[in-house]
Amino acid sequence: MKLPIKQAFKVFFTFLLVAGALPGKAQSINIEEIVRQADEKFRGTSSIGELTMIIERPTWSRTVSMKNWTLGNDYSLIYISAPAKEKGQVFLKRDNEMWNWVPNIERMIKIPPSMMMQSWMGSDFTNDDLVKESSMADDYDQELLGEEKIQDYLCYKIQLIPHDDAAVVWGEVIMWISKEEHHWLKAEFYDEDGYLVNTEILSDIKKMDDRVMPTRLEMIPADEEGNKTVLIFNQIDFNVKIEESFFSQQNMKSIR
Repeated sequence: MKLPIKQAFKVFFTFLLVAGALPGKAQSINIEEIVRQADEKFRGTSSIGELTMIIERPTWSRTVSMKNWTLGNDYSLIYISAPAKEKGQVFLKRDNEMWNWVPNIERMIKIPPSMMMQSWMGSDFTNDDLVKESSMADDYDQELLGEEKIQDYLCYKIQLIPHDDAAVVWGEVIMWISKEEHHWLKAEFYDEDGYLVNTEILSDIKKMDDRVMPTRLEMIPADEEGNKTVLIFNQIDFNVKIEESFFSQQNMKSIR
């Protein structure tokens, strides 16, 4: 038996909605999962890496080489291998606490909470950037703002607003994540008053161990023209065996 014209149209319209065939009504996008995948490209159960940090200022630049060991989000150890003036300095993070071993004066310095927002090694990163445990997927609500092309990648433009109880410093983050590969390619960080503080540009997509990810990160402060810090991931091995005991103050003095 044939359906009345109006009812048949209604059934057909419903089918299009379900199938995602109508413009603007495509199958729902799991933005939280996309943000999680982009964020976790830089994470692992553990990792060992070699990095180069270039601090650029209008009249000078400085390069710092380092090795980095991590275990989950709670443990991190950074050994400075160059330049000679700072070689041997070590930074240790355990949970939300941080220490600095300075071999020239043979002194172990605990970095207090009041210094967490200060510059790390004279760069545009802060001490807090080293110890933060925030997850872009778990600590923020995500909203899709639209699509935009970044570095020839068509990207989701996503707004992140922190949960009321989240231990984060940003009032808002805007992220650009490639649609197909889920590469995190750009982020803007705003304070609680809505002012842009930092812009982060990620590029140079390469295979690192078991994943393909951006390997060059530029942090550009909004209010300091000509300043930026470039962090280059030279090599990273993920999900390697590291014991918690490795991340100790005693090991800070002997690590090379």
